[in-house]
Amino acid sequence: MMNMLEEAIVYATIMHQGKVRKFGGRPFILHPMEVAQILSTMTDDMEVIAAGILHDVVEDTDGTLDEIEKRFGERVAQLVHSESEDEYPGEDRSATWQRRKEGSLLTLRKSRDVGVKMLWLADKLANLRSLSQIYSEQGEEMWAELHGNSERQLWYYKSVAEALELSLNRTGAFKELVNHINFIWPDTFDSAKGGYRKYREVSIEGCERIGHGAKGDVYRYDDELVIKVFNQNNLYQDVEREIALSRRAFVLGVPTAISFGIVAVGDCYGAMYELVDAETLSSYIAAKPNQVDEYAKLMAEVAHEIHSVEADEDDIFPGAYERVQEYIRGGVAYEDERLAKKCMKLVGDLPDCNTLVHGDFHTNNVFIMNGEPLLIDMDRVSRGHPIIEISDLYYFYVVLGEDSPSVVEDFMGFSYETANRFFDTFLRSYLQTNDEERLREVIDKASLLCCTRLIRKVRRSGSSSPEFRVIIDRCLARIEELTSRLDTLEF
Repeated sequence: MMNMLEEAIVYATIMHQGKVRKFGGRPFILHPMEVAQILSTMTDDMEVIAAGILHDVVEDTDGTLDEIEKRFGERVAQLVHSESEDEYPGEDRSATWQRRKEGSLLTLRKSRDVGVKMLWLADKLANLRSLSQIYSEQGEEMWAELHGNSERQLWYYKSVAEALELSLNRTGAFKELVNHINFIWPDTFDSAKGGYRKYREVSIEGCERIGHGAKGDVYRYDDELVIKVFNQNNLYQDVEREIALSRRAFVLGVPTAISFGIVAVGDCYGAMYELVDAETLSSYIAAKPNQVDEYAKLMAEVAHEIHSVEADEDDIFPGAYERVQEYIRGGVAYEDERLAKKCMKLVGDLPDCNTLVHGDFHTNNVFIMNGEPLLIDMDRVSRGHPIIEISDLYYFYVVLGEDSPSVVEDFMGFSYETANRFFDTFLRSYLQTNDEERLREVIDKASLLCCTRLIRKVRRSGSSSPEFRVIIDRCLARIEELTSRLDTLEF
């Protein structure tokens, strides 16, 4: 009786019979066999190696995932599926190239199965070996013959390498992948990536989670250190960028906690901070909700401190308006193009200013150490009008809980009622007024931006439930009403 690998070889050979590779016209079956050989240098997991032999069956033959699952099991089918791109029937494949690649990269980044990462590495390495051979003979003329685009191919292979680095940087296959990328696209990576690189490995087992955000969680590591663990969608370059933004903001006078090192936490990256006996502002509010006004006023002082800093136009900080415009494009524009244009105009009419905004400003991202506030999560620090910051706060403390207060309570760690009071006191303190008309004016402007953000959030969830439809319709009606009477988002 044949074992799994032997059966996979026979099955793949039959399915790919008569097909040839676009690289050199060699029999197609040689490619999955090469992928399997590369995998065998990294693992002895027969399911992973079998998936390497079968990985192109669904995309390039009449074979199906159901058939692979029946013959080789559920995990092999799942591994093959991770390498199978989405199809867009009726559309030219060249026109859908970017969408297909972005979708497959998202699958890779979200996967927690190291077998998926190994399969991707082996497949891309086999492809790059062929490309390197042709490039060594033809140079840049290679791209004309292959009807390819050098820049977008570089983007794709570089993205794959970055997604694989933490899990597989010690393997010979990863080092070879980096070296081939640098051969075809010189200086893409530091040459050190092609050699051995070790990250300090830490465990958060038993550590208290003291903060939570969209990009990761913050844990108390010991009495002196905290560690921010980034989720798997964040690459090494994302962590490096956040640390660079933090340091630059600190130099400009923003009270910022500076990471002193990047570490590995399982299959994720982490950033270590020296925050002795520090706790988040959220934890202070949760412990003493009767003092929420005091903490809200402190938050307003921090906001003023951030917004008093101006960066140069050529500084490393991006524009804040781009993020808001992406909310509009990713949400309102799908529902009502006319309303989207109105929103875009209001955002576009905001003045070009170099005022810094944090971009993710909430009490989980403010630590108190020795009575002084320090900011973390600096990856969204940008230049723009403070209404962006106000709208973020209104979103976190009010809007997110309008349909389900528990969302805010779970995120912040204190009651929705306390969250509402926190925002109200913050705004009064920030604006230095109790004029209800003035407060309502600013809230209306923040609300418009929050509605665009919430529509995008609901749409990205992919749900078509009636409850989500109600939220979208309510937000659209609110935007309609606000855009009919707001001439500007400035305050």
